[in-house]
Amino acid sequence: MMSQIQFINEFPEEEVFTYDKRIRLLKERKLRQTQEKIDREGGLDEDDYGRVVPPENVHFDFVPTHENGSFYGYKGWTLNYTRILNQHPLYCDPLDAFVGRGFFFMTRAKGEIWNPDYPYTELKKEFSKYNIVCGIGSDGHFTPDIQMGLELGWGGILEKLKKCRIENPAPESREFYDSEEQIVECIIAFLKRMAGEIQALSEQERNPYLKKNLQEMAQVNLKISDQSPSTMREAIQWMCWFSFFSRLYNRGPSGGQLDELLRPFFEADRKAGRITEEEAKFYIACLFLNDTRYYQLGGPDESGKDMTSRISYLILDAADWINIACNLTVRVHDDSDDELIRKGVEYLFKNKTGWPRFSGDNSLVNGFVKCGYTKELARRRLAGGCHWMSIPGMEYTLNDLVKVNTAKVFEVAYYDMMKHEEEPSVALLWEYFERHLGKAVAVTAKGILFHLKYQEKNEPELICNLLSHGPVEEGRDITKSARYFNMCIDGAGLATVADSFAACEQRIEKENKITFEDLTRHMQFNYSDFDGEYVRQMMLHSERYCGGDTAGDAWAKRISKTFSDMVREQSRLYPEICFIPGWFSWSNTLEFGRNIRATPNGRHDGEAISHGANPHSGFRKDGAVTAIANSIAAIQPGYGNTAPFQLEVDPGLANSPEAVDKMVSLIRTLLEQGNTLLNINIIDKDQILQAHQNPSLYPDLVVRVTGFTAFFSMLSPEFRQLVVDRVLAVNAGSEEERQVIEKETRRK
Repeated sequence: MMSQIQFINEFPEEEVFTYDKRIRLLKERKLRQTQEKIDREGGLDEDDYGRVVPPENVHFDFVPTHENGSFYGYKGWTLNYTRILNQHPLYCDPLDAFVGRGFFFMTRAKGEIWNPDYPYTELKKEFSKYNIVCGIGSDGHFTPDIQMGLELGWGGILEKLKKCRIENPAPESREFYDSEEQIVECIIAFLKRMAGEIQALSEQERNPYLKKNLQEMAQVNLKISDQSPSTMREAIQWMCWFSFFSRLYNRGPSGGQLDELLRPFFEADRKAGRITEEEAKFYIACLFLNDTRYYQLGGPDESGKDMTSRISYLILDAADWINIACNLTVRVHDDSDDELIRKGVEYLFKNKTGWPRFSGDNSLVNGFVKCGYTKELARRRLAGGCHWMSIPGMEYTLNDLVKVNTAKVFEVAYYDMMKHEEEPSVALLWEYFERHLGKAVAVTAKGILFHLKYQEKNEPELICNLLSHGPVEEGRDITKSARYFNMCIDGAGLATVADSFAACEQRIEKENKITFEDLTRHMQFNYSDFDGEYVRQMMLHSERYCGGDTAGDAWAKRISKTFSDMVREQSRLYPEICFIPGWFSWSNTLEFGRNIRATPNGRHDGEAISHGANPHSGFRKDGAVTAIANSIAAIQPGYGNTAPFQLEVDPGLANSPEAVDKMVSLIRTLLEQGNTLLNINIIDKDQILQAHQNPSLYPDLVVRVTGFTAFFSMLSPEFRQLVVDRVLAVNAGSEEERQVIEKETRRK
């Protein structure tokens, strides 16, 4: 067995601790651990996850079950997961209220991700042609039903497995139940071992305050090893361990409606006099320290009644207290508690760390209803990840894992048109684009179907199956037994494509300033040939998306509607699946851009494509929020998933009651317009420039990267630059600059 990872006798026996002091020390340690990750692993363009770097002497060796050296299916995953869990050391900090922080993800250490016994060679050709992120072999992005786990506990889950095994004696279910029972039995044994190790640590600890905390920690962990939690501390510890178990397996899912998950325990503890509000805040802050899962606050229940409660506020207060990377979403609807929105905005101004986000319930619910679901069911969908929604325990999705690079589709269409003998035109370019986009969407849908057919042979969801409705009851993996299969297909590069169409239409056909042939030559030279930069600037300053009723806006609406119709058409072809369109690119913005040559909108070869539903970075330096918001609202796909609005706000706005009131009003207005999700950054420009040059100067600087927040110092230089460009609005986008270009164009 590996050695324990622990902090023992770090403080003198006589030292006294308050909750404030513990939070301060825990955050300092968190920042040191973040720097350790950076030093060991380099830039990490992703969520923080709460993971810690293991000591040099801690190593995990997998047992391969395939000739390629990796492992797959029920047997491979069960064998290796239980083996790792039996060896995994304890990370325990006596200052913390909980244990449950891990070291790594098995999916990233196992070797080749997809089981080569199930090839998809023909699909790969099309995926490569259109630069599609297909999702095949990806761990599903969905939300388990944490409430189920809190009610049953691990012992209850094991009993449920044994009961359902008897009810499903079919031979094809045997492997499922064998694996799941082994997993849960191993989890229970692991938790009992952890409780024993924490008790041993408490016996070594000389500081009476820390000793008492460790003793309580040991009791909590022993209780929840096979019983369901009954106090708020036990419930959060259960959640911390579920995060650990699912992260260790495959990065794990989202967290759910945090205020409603904790409310019954908090209210029972308060009624019994077992907890103070300060203790409750401390426990929640330690939960955020443990992991940066996506949690939702507020919003309506099934009947439409707002779910805001006292603990909703305590959650925001706790996030402010620890003030690290955080992924909280406040869901806004007609009957929302305005004070909760206001509290969220106050912390946005105070901390300038990009949390919370705000989602728009009306658009999301009404959109999901268009997919054929009831409004009651639609209200159960929660903000589950960077941009997506999910019904806890009832949906299987590949949200944020399947993307069509529409900018690459445009490139293929453009050069396909130019190599034919037909006279090139914008109308003809649209025909080619529409044809290729249809092919890209169709092959993406086939990839999803392929994934659903074979994923259990590759990576069954052995942890999340346990908190889902269907798998345990039917004895089948969630990829076969989920109540609903709502598969999101995201488009990426909307502004790149819309601006390119608009630039061709304006400069070539309306103004006769250039021909398709000349434009093509300049693009092939990456605008570096004679007159290339002049042409690039001319194209760059055409009527762009988010300009406010421009040609770019008109093209964006047309592209988004066409894409959405094509995605929804897949549901008609494959009625067992609900395909849902979205616009989101995540960190693929960089990767997608590297695969695309120069484009007609003045973008250089290899530059990043546009981010999500936003305009290109730097456009509208005048900060015309209303025009941008109207444009993004107009292109929403409208079927229950989001196309987020990334809003960068001037940090010069004072953190005053008046400024907060204006921001609350703006949030309400933007969501009422039809926007679905608001990601808001309030960042000092000088500070972020200094942090970009020397990240170590600002180890605690947190930014909203895209759908997630992260320590700025953890990002790769390339991704930091992308955030900096967006925040600083670096581009020739002002009205004055556009007038200069227009004047020069007329002179030529």
